[in-house]
Amino acid sequence: MPPSAVVLGEALVDLLEQPDGSFRPAVGGAPLNVAVGLARLGTPTQLVTGVGTDPFAVSILDLLVGSGVSPVAVAAVPGPTPLAVASFQGVEPSFSFYGSLPIPELDRAAVAAASVLYCGSIALLSPFVEVARAAWAIPGPQRVFDPNLRPFLLEPFGADRVRDIVEEFAASADLLKLSDADARLLYPELSPISTALRLRSLGARTVVVTLGAAGAVLLRPDRGARPSAMVDSAIHSTDTVIGLPTYAGPVVDTTGCGDSVSAALMHCLAAGLPDEDAAWISAVQYALRVAAYVAARPGGAVAMPWPADVP
Repeated sequence: MPPSAVVLGEALVDLLEQPDGSFRPAVGGAPLNVAVGLARLGTPTQLVTGVGTDPFAVSILDLLVGSGVSPVAVAAVPGPTPLAVASFQGVEPSFSFYGSLPIPELDRAAVAAASVLYCGSIALLSPFVEVARAAWAIPGPQRVFDPNLRPFLLEPFGADRVRDIVEEFAASADLLKLSDADARLLYPELSPISTALRLRSLGARTVVVTLGAAGAVLLRPDRGARPSAMVDSAIHSTDTVIGLPTYAGPVVDTTGCGDSVSAALMHCLAAGLPDEDAAWISAVQYALRVAAYVAARPGGAVAMPWPADVP
């Protein structure tokens, strides 16, 4: 049975800073988080990635299989599994990346048969980006793009080059999911909503911007802008712009919250989400409930909910 969703990108181990200064290992990587979230919510999912041949790789495979993610496209490449060291100021992590990302082989038939395809994060960088471009060009699935940028990704490649790649993928995305942090890194001179409008104007069908504790904004095409207190009053656009509040609850660790939003929205797309504003509003509200669940628990991927966990 082919997967309903194919997720392309890195699987790694996060070393999470603890209050006593030590570091706790946790399986992570934004695409892996998305794949685990999708599979746990009930969408048959394949992760296209590479791992090392060390004990960390075993932990990654155990979590994937235990969550229901197909491991058939996970390539074992001799060497260590990449690490991301996460340090915290409050509940917000900042990351440093160590190691090289193994390049997997692309199962073109699985991509063509899928309902949704996800690309983003380290998959945007050379040489992995060529695999991402090849997947993106395969007709069939709805394309979901989440740049999931980190400052350390910009440094070796340059902000202009990364911005060009983001614009390239955004232009043909059915869904572009951005965080406010992504938006500020891409276009420091623009507000997050102005950045989203700019990227939607390139061709992205639907854009969702997550704003942390402020919720999210949904941008839809050409149906007349709706004013919202959450967006810039100076925006002039024919796009529908809808602000949606977050769900109140305890915040323990925001690692993986944005990835859980992507997973929940892809789950809705794979289930046949109608291309209507009302359906998208419901989908984003559902995704914010999923994110609230994840925020209340430590660990990113391991915090992703099962269906019964989401109110």
